Amino acid sequence: MRSDRHTNCRKEDLLLYAVTDRSWLNGETLYAQVEKALKGGVTFVQLREKALDEQAFLEEAKEIQKLCEQYHVPFVINDNVEIAAQIGADGVHVGQSDMEAGDVREKLGPDRIIGVSAQTVEQAVRAQERGADYLGVGAVFPTGSKADAVEVSHETVRAITEAVDIPVIAIGGITKDNVSELSGTGICGIAVISAIFAQTDIEGAARVLKERTEAAVK
Repeated sequence: MRSDRHTNCRKEDLLLYAVTDRSWLNGETLYAQVEKALKGGVTFVQLREKALDEQAFLEEAKEIQKLCEQYHVPFVINDNVEIAAQIGADGVHVGQSDMEAGDVREKLGPDRIIGVSAQTVEQAVRAQERGADYLGVGAVFPTGSKADAVEVSHETVRAITEAVDIPVIAIGGITKDNVSELSGTGICGIAVISAIFAQTDIEGAARVLKERTEAAVK
């Protein structure tokens, strides 16, 4: 563990991390839904698109980047390092099967945020060594948002937060009703999809989730 480790993102920015999903647009634009989430207190936004073509993804990324800048909230792209580099996004989040953190760092440079998904202590330590700025660990609860999600016990989450000195957020199946169960694991925040974007009152859902997460990570 290296306590002098420099990181490009602040722990407080990772408190309530929203990952976008087009599944619940119901006639709204993703932009409008992200703005509601930001009004509700979301502190970090990841644009996640698995089905859009590159040009549509690029245009959408530029729009949501501007929106996040207005709210002074970090904005990262899921997986697509090329688009992150092209628009000068704050960073990128990659999974274990995507581009390795060291290669991402070479492409994006020293000042961008790199997040890496991890399910084990070994993966977490390796990601930190390769230059990750934060880790997304999960799934900490059963989740329907990711078909290939592996469940990670709360004991493993605690072991990961003790093994690294970069910020760790929990992801996977987190709701306003179970977030308190993560208390004491050492995480600095949570990443959610449906707990915000599948709710009828997105702004209100974000507000409640933020309050409960603040209590859980104290």
